[in-house]
Amino acid sequence: MRGRQTVRDMVLSLAVIGVVVAAVYLFIPHDDSRSAENQAVKTVDYRVEVATARRAAPYPVAAPQGLPKTWRATSVSYKASDDGKGGAWHLGMLDPEQQYAAIEQSDAPAKKFIREVTLGATKVEGKQAVGSKKWDRYSGDTYRALVRREAGVTTVITGTAPYGRLADLAAALVAKKG
Repeated sequence: MRGRQTVRDMVLSLAVIGVVVAAVYLFIPHDDSRSAENQAVKTVDYRVEVATARRAAPYPVAAPQGLPKTWRATSVSYKASDDGKGGAWHLGMLDPEQQYAAIEQSDAPAKKFIREVTLGATKVEGKQAVGSKKWDRYSGDTYRALVRREAGVTTVITGTAPYGRLADLAAALVAKKG
């Protein structure tokens, strides 16, 4: 009779442990805010790259300051050209709604550069006011963009984000040299 009680007691103990484990799993909070989409896109720190680009580029390199933390940098690069013309700065980001927005800058010929970074978007009527500056609007099948041409540099804010979000990014830009 003692052998049966031991087996029965062991089964009851396992059942109690199973109930406790299930209760702990159900009542301990889980971090479900990190969706698979958010986890798939890595966030990058661009501070070193922007400092390097500002030293290397022949134009003032624009980078955002003061954007909310809900904007996430996802890619960054600066490619210098061999001949001193055509260096390209890129900073890709996700806006708070997980739409793509990028800062693209170059001293290369503007028309070709704009076509490349906007994936063929074309200029549309109307300007976008960003602070005291007016930016040209571009629209395409994939991207929309805000474009500003200045002496020696073309700045393009492009992506899938709506014009308002692109304007928010443009408003946060601070261009510096060195």
